[in-house]
Amino acid sequence: MPVTLPTPSGFSLIFLFIDIICGIIGLTIILVFHGSTLNHIVIRFERLTQQNLTHKQYNRIFFHFYVAFILFALVHISEIFMWSGILLWLNLIPNATQAILFSGSCYTTIGFIQDVLPEGWKSIAFFIAFTGLFSLAWTTSVMIGMTALYKQATHLKHSIKKQSTEK
Repeated sequence: MPVTLPTPSGFSLIFLFIDIICGIIGLTIILVFHGSTLNHIVIRFERLTQQNLTHKQYNRIFFHFYVAFILFALVHISEIFMWSGILLWLNLIPNATQAILFSGSCYTTIGFIQDVLPEGWKSIAFFIAFTGLFSLAWTTSVMIGMTALYKQATHLKHSIKKQSTEK
């Protein structure tokens, strides 16, 4: 059930404070979701790749690596939809398509959609952007760590091929 929130006619510190509180709550919910989901994907990747390294199944490591990347992309898309849901629940944007496009525009910090938020709720866009910046940076750092296992599997796979051709 959507919430009906008032909008000020001009600048108001009270509305700015409410806007900031709503933004911080949304940012916190989404970053907790992001962290827990990212952790689950990484632990799965590490567990499976360690098993694959033990059994010398290097192509499976490559497969798990790319599946993890697809899952990361789906997590980010989910977070855009979560922000859209928050905007719709707060009744700040009238329809889902506009909410998704606005959230995606802010989350990716591309800014291809004009600001459609009502007066007094403009700083929510900053919190959507902060969420996107933090989440994308966090995902990038995790992906860099995963690349070490990917490289290890590549080197092992090619060293086995090289050894078999030298015999």
